[in-house]
Amino acid sequence: MAANRRVVITGASGLLGRAVLAEFSGKGWSTTGLAFSRSGETLRKVDLRDRAAVADVLTETKPSVVVHAAAERRPDVVEKNAEATEALNVSATQFLAEECASRGIFLFYISTDYVFDGTKPPYKPDATPNPLNTYGKSKLAGEGVVRGTAALKASILRVPVLYGAVEYIGESAITVLLNAVLAKKPNTKVNHVQRRYPTHVNDVATVCHGMAEHVLANPSSVPGTHYHWSGNEMMTKYDMSVAIADIFHLDKDHLVPDTTADPNATPRPHDCQLDCTGLEALGFIAHTPFKEGITAALAKYVETASN
Repeated sequence: MAANRRVVITGASGLLGRAVLAEFSGKGWSTTGLAFSRSGETLRKVDLRDRAAVADVLTETKPSVVVHAAAERRPDVVEKNAEATEALNVSATQFLAEECASRGIFLFYISTDYVFDGTKPPYKPDATPNPLNTYGKSKLAGEGVVRGTAALKASILRVPVLYGAVEYIGESAITVLLNAVLAKKPNTKVNHVQRRYPTHVNDVATVCHGMAEHVLANPSSVPGTHYHWSGNEMMTKYDMSVAIADIFHLDKDHLVPDTTADPNATPRPHDCQLDCTGLEALGFIAHTPFKEGITAALAKYVETASN
């Protein structure tokens, strides 16, 4: 089976994609990372909206597995760019799914906890989705494409808000909280309503690799359609901001918990806790403690700000 350890990773320049690429590479897989706006010198520049380009790269690389991590993931941006989001999150997913199906390639589709409305946590993989915003709807539509593609072998992995080794502070909705901590602006309101489960991208990458190994070792025993993976610490953005301040011994007195809902903001679910027992039953245990993960992610930025 060693000869079949070839993987293509979409969105490989992104926060999650970089972690997935590193995990597979470190475990001896032949990897091809795809990117578009940030392809650089090490990644292959491919526009996933171009079906012919997608077909060409799969024909050339002949992977046994594709991890589809590329997406427009920013809810506020999605609300203002619904057509562009549809092209990337849905149409490109359909191209990829159909090309994988025709070649017998296993597809891992990365989805989101935002397919749920946040009213009845924890959510099992077979819970009924009800997305509140356009981003969640687009990812649910992508899930529908994956499920509906004839002859496609695939699994859908839903994950919540992610963080890790960011290339810039604003790359993650979690690491960007450092800006408000450092600014020390009096009476800085930070959301204390939505419950989040910060999840390290390395943990998700570990799950992706482990599932891929399972597929290679058991080609006739395909994993279930839907799986969930998530950090196991519930925190609001205010909780995370205070934790960041405490970890780095920064002032937090200017941070104020905001328990009001902004009627003009992009709707977000209250609590989308994901039930991960399905993957835990398969032996997956990767849950990086928030303190450990955020310390590693932000240490250099805090050091730079203090100099």
